[in-house]
Amino acid sequence: MELRLTDLVRLLPRRAPAEIFVGPSQVRAYWEGLRRDGGLPDRAQLDPRGLGGVLDRVFLAEPIGKGLVQVRIAGSALAEAAGMDLRGLPLSCLFAAESRDLLAEALEPVAKGEKLTELYLGANRGGPGAVGRLLLLPLTDGRDRTLVLGCFGLADGLIGPRLKLTILRRTEERVTPEAAPAPAAVIAAPARRTPYLTLVRS
Repeated sequence: MELRLTDLVRLLPRRAPAEIFVGPSQVRAYWEGLRRDGGLPDRAQLDPRGLGGVLDRVFLAEPIGKGLVQVRIAGSALAEAAGMDLRGLPLSCLFAAESRDLLAEALEPVAKGEKLTELYLGANRGGPGAVGRLLLLPLTDGRDRTLVLGCFGLADGLIGPRLKLTILRRTEERVTPEAAPAPAAVIAAPARRTPYLTLVRS
């Protein structure tokens, strides 16, 4: 079931800024705009200008095992949150140990190109309730594999070394191609039957 905005407001601490939802929403809209005939966008289509304002919280990762992805490119805010360059590291390094199995479960259908997923996050600082959001989207990379495009929406006060995230809730949406228009029906006029024998009167 899709989580509604009213549900999210109840989960959020009062001091959490609404901007934590803006970045993932912007990336989702950009991703949708790249789709053709309901297919997945390809990595080659990505243009940083389309992600202006949220690039520091965007990452690109490749699957390296069941439910495990390795970060290839990561924005500066994510490096700051991890306290290190995330390139070459598993995405799970940003998560507390108790949420890593949940993360793997969420990543698996995204890495297969079957679903897009949103995670609502808590953290080891920032108080109770949801303090962040993570959007996970599938991308093709040529024809042979699927990559994961992700964007974090995190309250500014959370960004800093040794941040550990926990998963509070997950929503999923199946990626389905748009229905192809039905071919126009061709109705043939009935053939005029010609009799084999014709009576001729003289």
